Amino acid sequence: MADRERLHDLRRQAHDAGIEGNSKMTEGQLQQALKRVGKGEQPQAAKRQAKS
Repeated sequence: MADRERLHDLRRQAHDAGIEGNSKMTEGQLQQALKRVGKGEQPQAAKRQAKS
């Protein structure tokens, strides 16, 4: 259950950061996209890079 809560929290953080449509992203992809956004990258560009 803790893994599920962690994934839900990552999805909420991604949504708050402007990364739309993150429901099919894995935990690793979410973490990578959030890291990129934290460094100043545009949210959707960070999402594309994380998913590739």
